[in-house]
Amino acid sequence: MLGRYFITLCVLISLTNTYAQDEKEYSILFIGNSLTYYNDLPKLVTEYAKNEKNLNIKTKMVAHPNYAIEDHWNDGKVKRLIRRKKYDYVILQQGPSSQKDGRKMLIQYGRKYSNLCKSSNTKLCYFMVWPAIYYYHTFNSVIKNHEDAAKLNNAILLPVGKGWQTHIEAYKDYSLYGQDEFHPSEKGSKLAAKVIVETLFNSAE
Repeated sequence: MLGRYFITLCVLISLTNTYAQDEKEYSILFIGNSLTYYNDLPKLVTEYAKNEKNLNIKTKMVAHPNYAIEDHWNDGKVKRLIRRKKYDYVILQQGPSSQKDGRKMLIQYGRKYSNLCKSSNTKLCYFMVWPAIYYYHTFNSVIKNHEDAAKLNNAILLPVGKGWQTHIEAYKDYSLYGQDEFHPSEKGSKLAAKVIVETLFNSAE
């Protein structure tokens, strides 16, 4: 009798833990500009996570045209949001940042965000983007500067740009770009969503 009771109890605990894991909701704050709000990237992340990982994700986006992470910091809104301690991840998106000034901003302002996230028990992530087709020759610098900034600020790197470069060079396919040859097409944003979810939640399968 005790043996049957013990087995039944174990099964119930297992089912309860599985249910709790399935019902867990992750919260993500997206901070960026048009490279984030084109095609509603946060929505695509939510859909991919649900369809491919059975994960529930709630997102909030603060993204404005031509905004840099410095502009968001000085604006103050995202700082107030992060301080509320309600996000599991804060995803930071800057422009390509292949040049010296962009690299400096990624690192220096990224450090400010990193310190704020640590005090708010939130994980900071760098959303690595891509250069315009015209500046494709700077792609390796875009990748390196994001990699260095994430490493220096102990942040999670979301290597979307590297995924773009790998796809383009493997298939000679530039359809990840939209008509202006800089902003993402829907296909490009969907690849970005896949890379983000796979990077953040690979261990949650």
